[in-house]
Amino acid sequence: MINVTKTFLPPQEEYQEILKRAWDNHWITNRGPLVQELEDNLLSYLVTDRVVLTTNGTIPLQIALKVLAKGGEVITTPFSYVATTAAIVWEHCTPVFVDIHPEYLTIDETKIEEAITDKTTAILATHVFGNPCNVEAIEAIAKKHNLKIIYDAAHGFGVTYKNVSIFNYGDVSTCSFHATKLFHTGEGGAMFASNKELQHQLFYSHNFGHNGPLAFHGVGINAKMSELQAAMGLTILPHMSQILKQRKEIVEYYNTNIDFLKLKKIVIREHTHWNYSYYPVIFESEEKLIQVQAALNQNQIFPRRYFYPSLNTIGFTEKKTMPISEYVAARVLCLPLYAGLSNNDVKTIVDILNGAIL
Repeated sequence: MINVTKTFLPPQEEYQEILKRAWDNHWITNRGPLVQELEDNLLSYLVTDRVVLTTNGTIPLQIALKVLAKGGEVITTPFSYVATTAAIVWEHCTPVFVDIHPEYLTIDETKIEEAITDKTTAILATHVFGNPCNVEAIEAIAKKHNLKIIYDAAHGFGVTYKNVSIFNYGDVSTCSFHATKLFHTGEGGAMFASNKELQHQLFYSHNFGHNGPLAFHGVGINAKMSELQAAMGLTILPHMSQILKQRKEIVEYYNTNIDFLKLKKIVIREHTHWNYSYYPVIFESEEKLIQVQAALNQNQIFPRRYFYPSLNTIGFTEKKTMPISEYVAARVLCLPLYAGLSNNDVKTIVDILNGAIL
């Protein structure tokens, strides 16, 4: 069986060797030495300055919204995983959708200003499939209207734009380290802050608000990463070059051998060093997508419909038409892409897809 992704697991003995340090210390959580080491290693690997590691990839969005959006209207994209919009609603803010760019699939920055009201407090945009938003235009809009910027960069690990880490844009960027992601800690995530003061606020917010053992800076929750999670990240990080190499080879095969006469692929924004995180293809119709998906499923190949449905159509959001997002969401399918996917399997996927799309 070939799924859309497969969790990369390092040699078990490598994980056990690092995990033994937690056993020897009898220190399993509460910001142990493995979490601190992983933070340092990630800062170096990603070439960024400020990170707070978390127990999953959704809670950084919730914390960022709590700190920055303050219950206001949040302009966001309808084309993302449900966690993006759910976090807005969960934090008692109001999602205001803006349609997406038809090629980049990120929020259409030219439509943001018309959605701004006197209740708008923030913009929450997603770097879709690791493809950056137009960060420069969004920054200019935010400065003009005194808004905060939060980026859902769940797919953005290792991406750079104009030779700068994608995590260095916006007031806060968040990332997921879920087991299905390019880099993972089993479950986990991170938030990256634009300045020291904001990082301080994010940090105490993820640790019950603590200021030492007996005092508190303010309200907080428990979002801390454990030593068990950090050990997985420390084990995987040295394998990243090989993971990326294998994924790039698969992407290049897809690019060369898929029949794109009846398909479109995502356009990666100029000046981007991409991370090969997903391989979405967009069909002429939903019927064609279902036809191809069925043919692949019959051969025990299981792509996924990321992201479906368009978030403006789900039950807890305002039903406002987003034509491009709805069009893409109904027609986009992510093909299998992961380190360890064999050349024969990739060829089989392409042969079935090309044959079924006729």
